Amino acid sequence: MTINSNIGNNNDPAKVLLDWIVAVGINGFGVLSSAEKIAEDHLKSCGYDKEKAINSIIAWNTAYAAGTGFVTGLGGLATLPISIPVGLASSYTLAANTAATIAVLRGYDIKCEQVRTFVILTLLGDSGLEVVRTAGVQIGNQVTKSLISKIPRKILIEINKTVGFRLITKTGEKGIINLMKLVPFAGGAVGAGFDSAFVHNCGRIAKDMFTSISQEM
Repeated sequence: MTINSNIGNNNDPAKVLLDWIVAVGINGFGVLSSAEKIAEDHLKSCGYDKEKAINSIIAWNTAYAAGTGFVTGLGGLATLPISIPVGLASSYTLAANTAATIAVLRGYDIKCEQVRTFVILTLLGDSGLEVVRTAGVQIGNQVTKSLISKIPRKILIEINKTVGFRLITKTGEKGIINLMKLVPFAGGAVGAGFDSAFVHNCGRIAKDMFTSISQEM
């Protein structure tokens, strides 16, 4: 199943996709709670141990990605004015939600434009920070609050354009989507495995990327 395209306006498809991922993945929609609410719930259930809460969120969302309940219960997918597979769209939002929740637990303000950009960067996996470096930002493998706060909006726009383009490109790549077409009976299992691996990897990247605020002191 593919989300219906409704691109009848002048919106840049890449920007439309990123705005939607941020809105749903960070703020929540349907069965998906906001990143701040999920962070609060897991922190409480883990005895207010932030690192245990982070691991719990990654494990929970990874398992959640394998089920069909998330896709059917997310809602709002039809509102995305760009044609991408529903499974991929739901994976993007759940992965962004995972990264945003980790950022919250590490002390970052996800209302900040710079932080939101870095949340989206985790969807590119290990190549995410390379996009930042290509844009001219000197950065290591970890993000600090002081560093990202200094990134000007002009560079953020450039980074977002690159991320959006790459995410859209993924919908047409050979591989998992074509494999599901060739092996329809295995499609569900293969898709579930792909979604779980994708969300888990984004969680791993976010965990490594967002340095704890206390470590910067």
